Amino acid sequence: MQQRVAPLARPASVALVAALLVCAAVAWLITISQAGSIGMGGMAMLSAGLFLVTWLVMMVAMMFPSVAPMTLTFASFSRSRGEGYLPAALFVLGYIAVWTVSGLVPLAVQQAVTQIWMTPPSWLPRAGGAVIIVAGIYQFTPLKDTCLRACRSPLGFLLTHNFSAGLPAAVKAGASHGIYCLGCCWALMAVLAVIGLMNIAWMAVIAAVFFIEKNGRRGELLPRAVGVACVLAGLAVAAWPAILAGPAPM
Repeated sequence: MQQRVAPLARPASVALVAALLVCAAVAWLITISQAGSIGMGGMAMLSAGLFLVTWLVMMVAMMFPSVAPMTLTFASFSRSRGEGYLPAALFVLGYIAVWTVSGLVPLAVQQAVTQIWMTPPSWLPRAGGAVIIVAGIYQFTPLKDTCLRACRSPLGFLLTHNFSAGLPAAVKAGASHGIYCLGCCWALMAVLAVIGLMNIAWMAVIAAVFFIEKNGRRGELLPRAVGVACVLAGLAVAAWPAILAGPAPM
């Protein structure tokens, strides 16, 4: 039997969205401060624990605005079951846990590069260009479409996944949505890793892309446009590696 879902009262909806946006704003301020203190290339110098904390703060800054509609929908579900608002908080916890764990991948890559090469090899910029090309191609794949559909339809996502009730189920639901969100966004996060994880301008651009493609009326067209841009940018890097190599040392 399908559960009847009553929308949240307006004050509760406003408070929930405001909480997510405040968290995102604080995370942006912290990230901007960190970028100024450790520099664009400083992520590679961080310890594993500090790297993951920094990554977590970045994900809160970039992802919380776009996850608000899904969180509101889940809060409506939990309130309709008489569970209060705590499940919504645990939903967000499960969601951000997935993104935190995903930070192990860029951490491993950066530590491997740092330990193996004290001086980056000449082919490294071209490898970065290849990553950007692959990210662009991914924007056209069925997997990208599947993950984006799950992110664009909060009600459909929750109706087609049996998360049952209770606090553990709330964490599971958040983690499940986090996996779909990761499937939707990992390629552009890989591009960000190539051009600089602490590049605030590109962080803002990519965060805006995430928000529009998940919540815009014609957001399904944006991944294709971004895909074309990434492929062209990757080809440009392959042809002119100095684009990523940066200025020559003094």
